[in-house]
Amino acid sequence: MDQGTTGQDGTRAVIGARSMELVVGVTLMLVAAVVMFDSRRLGAGWGSDGPQSGYFPFFVGLILFVSGAVNFALALRTPPGHGGIFVERGQLKTVLQVLVPTVIYVIAIGFLGLYVASAVFIAYFMWRLGGYRGLKVPAVAILVPLALFMMFEVWFRVPLPKGPIETALGF
Repeated sequence: MDQGTTGQDGTRAVIGARSMELVVGVTLMLVAAVVMFDSRRLGAGWGSDGPQSGYFPFFVGLILFVSGAVNFALALRTPPGHGGIFVERGQLKTVLQVLVPTVIYVIAIGFLGLYVASAVFIAYFMWRLGGYRGLKVPAVAILVPLALFMMFEVWFRVPLPKGPIETALGF
């Protein structure tokens, strides 16, 4: 990683742009390889009645693979430490303040259901990142999921993931 690079204000890079370009290139090639492999399994050729199921996904995967390879090759041509900064320490902290609670929220949906997890998620963000205090936090955190529950479950009759509280209430 290009940790020796410093930003405009003298902060050190956590991850350099060159490192991320290499990671993105490899990731694209891996995803594309999976798409192309599975497309071949489905049939990526031209049948008597037209293209087989995997024909178009195979070529989309091929385009992705070439794009990833070009990205990777261009990143290799950049000397280490000269690619610029992808993210500085302060920027990474800001991203993680949103990313970590969001990952926890997605996991919590499986245990608590969408509505309860959303209430906790909204309350946390309002209190921690929004700086809201008082009755605004519980009011919004309860009313927004309640409105969504009414809209989806009652009016549109679209079932969404429910947890133990909704099950106990008979929904």
